[in-house]
Amino acid sequence: MKNYDVIVVGAGSVGVPSAMALAEKKLKVLVLEELPSPGQGNNKKAIGGIRATHSDFGKIHVCQRSIEIFSTWEEKHGDDLGWLSNGYSYPAYDEKDEKKLKDLMDIQRSFGLDIRWVSADDYSELVPGITGDGLRGATYSPGDGSASPLKAANAFSFRARSLGAEFRFNEKVTGLLFDESHVVAVSTDNGVYGCGSLVNASGNRAAEIGKMARMDLPVKPDMHEGGITEPVKRFFGPMVVDMRPGPLSANYYFYQNKEGQVVFCITPEPQLWGTDNDSTSVFFPQVSRRMVELYPRLANLRVRRAWRGQYPMTPDGFPILGTGREVPNLIHAVGMCGQGFMLGPGVGELVSRMVTGETTPDDRKVLEDFDPYRDFSGTEAFK
Repeated sequence: MKNYDVIVVGAGSVGVPSAMALAEKKLKVLVLEELPSPGQGNNKKAIGGIRATHSDFGKIHVCQRSIEIFSTWEEKHGDDLGWLSNGYSYPAYDEKDEKKLKDLMDIQRSFGLDIRWVSADDYSELVPGITGDGLRGATYSPGDGSASPLKAANAFSFRARSLGAEFRFNEKVTGLLFDESHVVAVSTDNGVYGCGSLVNASGNRAAEIGKMARMDLPVKPDMHEGGITEPVKRFFGPMVVDMRPGPLSANYYFYQNKEGQVVFCITPEPQLWGTDNDSTSVFFPQVSRRMVELYPRLANLRVRRAWRGQYPMTPDGFPILGTGREVPNLIHAVGMCGQGFMLGPGVGELVSRMVTGETTPDDRKVLEDFDPYRDFSGTEAFK
């Protein structure tokens, strides 16, 4: 049996950057993934948005670090991740949404976010041609951005490998071996591997891996669909998030990526639980009608493809990040609620500090927000 300092379960949005950060600390790392290559689960189904514009310290702090990693990666390491500092925007079309957004700005600014309120006229310059009828203005956070999930997964995994991390693909974790309260080995359908620490970054399988570790993790995947258009000349700036509900949907959002393609997604309401990856006939009519009503300039774009993936959800919409009381050398980094791509690099570095016992006061504050043993009775104010 080969032994490792750390075994990471899952080579996705959280597992790959965690492996990279652990390898940077010169630890012997093994990543176990049941799929054939990095980022082939929900990571490749992410639309690529990366924002620190959240409503709590934990997500804001972690995503600020993620943005720093994404935005400086090409300069530091030479890989083009498709990073674009295009910003995020939340337009308001009624007094209630305007008040909610402005109230949240006070919280967001207290955590160091660069976010501002822009008038309807100024917003129409950021998004030329946006429907002006009833537009009251928008929040705008210029430091947010976007990147390619596939390019990022490849770049992070190549760096992790260059630092000595090992990846074993097409291997499904089937069980954990214990010495009293500590996990000492991981069994797969192809072998057994010893470990000093274990990181559960298994995405949709979070609850299943949790049960192997004697813990009930309240993570349940729900299904979302996304789409992408042909590339065209850039004609608007930030990600546009329309918070208003519609028939069988909550918010929806879209942006133009570095290649000029418009990428879009909608939030079903009620939630659709499951792991079905087949696209539906409902998605296009539902989202396109709403997008064109808000932004008529989108009407003539040709859609290239659509896909379906999952958001591994927790009851309160916040991630689970912390050590299991039942198994003290196991770290759970799961339940990213559809935000694993933007949280991943920051979470990965925090995971590495947890393993080495180097957490900072800010880390410990983040871990309070993401505590696996919280009561999950709250709700995220800014989805």
